[in-house]
Amino acid sequence: MMRLHNLQPRPGSRHRVKRLGCGESSGHGKTSGKGHKGQKARSGGSIRLGFEGGQMPLIRRLPKRGFSNAAFHQNYAIINLTDLNGFKAGTVVNEKLLRESKLVRGDVAGIKILGEGELKHALTIEADKVSASAREKIDKAGGTITLRDGRATKPVASDNVDPTTQEKPAEAPTEPTAKKRSTTTSRAKPKKKSLRER
Repeated sequence: MMRLHNLQPRPGSRHRVKRLGCGESSGHGKTSGKGHKGQKARSGGSIRLGFEGGQMPLIRRLPKRGFSNAAFHQNYAIINLTDLNGFKAGTVVNEKLLRESKLVRGDVAGIKILGEGELKHALTIEADKVSASAREKIDKAGGTITLRDGRATKPVASDNVDPTTQEKPAEAPTEPTAKKRSTTTSRAKPKKKSLRER
């Protein structure tokens, strides 16, 4: 029966420590397994990943086709409505307050508000993006949301309103523009005399 006092490693799983620099008779003496001279035999000498001895590396030999937006990708800090319930009613929630509360960390392109959960009280929220469901729940709680570029979000239209009954702004009457007369007068070019007339 296996007990704690007779536990042993699996045969072959443990090896003898490789003794380096203990004379040529040890089997790893003299150069200690690093070969003869060269860059990799030196202390601190190493070769970076992908280096092929100076020849054109494979990553540069292969053709590049297509386009990717990965270089232009922007990461936004995601904030749900349930995360905002910890603030008191009437609080102005902006990026500075979110960072102080440890809800936003690191380098982000902006803040996006998502509609997971319910907002219990009215808040003034400053963000870069907001989902439609989050905007509806914030308006329902009596709060306001302002986009960081200065645009205020439009209130959510109710479903009972008939779009055909909404009045359209009257367009200003356009007056026909009179055609401008050209100021340059066409002058007839004098005809060249033929050889017989001369």
